[in-house]
Amino acid sequence: MTQTPTAHTPAQGKARAQFTVPAQHPMVAVLGSGDSLLRVIETAFPAADIHVRGNEISAVGDPREVALVQRLFDEMMLVLRTGQPMTEDAVERSIAMLRASENGTSDGQETPAEVLTQNILSSRGRTIRPKTLNQKRYVDAIDKHTIVFGIGPAGTGKTYLAMAKAVQALQSKQVNRIILTRPAVEAGERLGFLPGTLYEKIDPYLRPLYDALHDMLDPDSIPKLMAAGTIEVAPLAYMRGRTLNDAFIILDEAQNTSPEQMKMFLTRLGFDSKIVITGDVTQVDLPNGTKSGLRQVQDILEGLDDVHFSRLSSQDVVRHKLVGRIVDAYEQYDSENGTENGTHKGGRNKRK
Repeated sequence: MTQTPTAHTPAQGKARAQFTVPAQHPMVAVLGSGDSLLRVIETAFPAADIHVRGNEISAVGDPREVALVQRLFDEMMLVLRTGQPMTEDAVERSIAMLRASENGTSDGQETPAEVLTQNILSSRGRTIRPKTLNQKRYVDAIDKHTIVFGIGPAGTGKTYLAMAKAVQALQSKQVNRIILTRPAVEAGERLGFLPGTLYEKIDPYLRPLYDALHDMLDPDSIPKLMAAGTIEVAPLAYMRGRTLNDAFIILDEAQNTSPEQMKMFLTRLGFDSKIVITGDVTQVDLPNGTKSGLRQVQDILEGLDDVHFSRLSSQDVVRHKLVGRIVDAYEQYDSENGTENGTHKGGRNKRK
């Protein structure tokens, strides 16, 4: 956008706000390379005319929009003061949080700066942080509760954030070991049909957990930690008959547990341990007729002291933007057609 001055007196019915960017912050950090952040803001606030002159930013237009623009730049300054750069994604998420707060659809007082600057884990030159309000609440719940369920669609960071909290707990000596587990069920496949030894058959199911570990720890240290039993990655069946003390335990893909498996896993909880259970109840790969333990456990444990259910939505997807729209499209289709994941609950595709 061309940097031009604006009139000091707005037209009747319009408001004007002016913001001075402190000298310690280069304007490129506020506006983005090639004004990329400014374009995001202009697109989000079409009822406000935004102008830049030097380190002065002004907005003229609809009073509510102008007030939100002012709040947005205030929040951006708070983030930049921490040394964290603003990205287009961070600006878009900040705008969404501010609008939700203004519309009364947000039930909390957290500000965008509080969400975006909460550090969970720093490793190998990068810092893992929540990117949405629900992600922050999920992370906070893990700190406050012994058992936390993270339920939501693919790409909402359920497992990744839980893994980061597990590594943080291990490094701060809150626990002595990390245990990562998944039920050995996969969409359209069964272990017996895969080639190789038992370990080779199991490994593909656990690979996403290994991948997350490699993001958070020195890859050379992972085999040593696993050999020492400090980190254990195993199928859910390996948990039976054990009591898990001094451990941070993550059950991933929990929608593919049976009710019996879910009860078995929950009763493995030992002293000074924490459990995080993650899953997406819209992606159940169990054989027809088998009830998901993750669906049932919500009815059984909801409201139980020291057990918390964090529910994430398509608004919390941190993958490609299209993933969130795909999730919404499936939800709308299922709502209109009485299906699950585009198919009848009995497993047959609906034909028109």
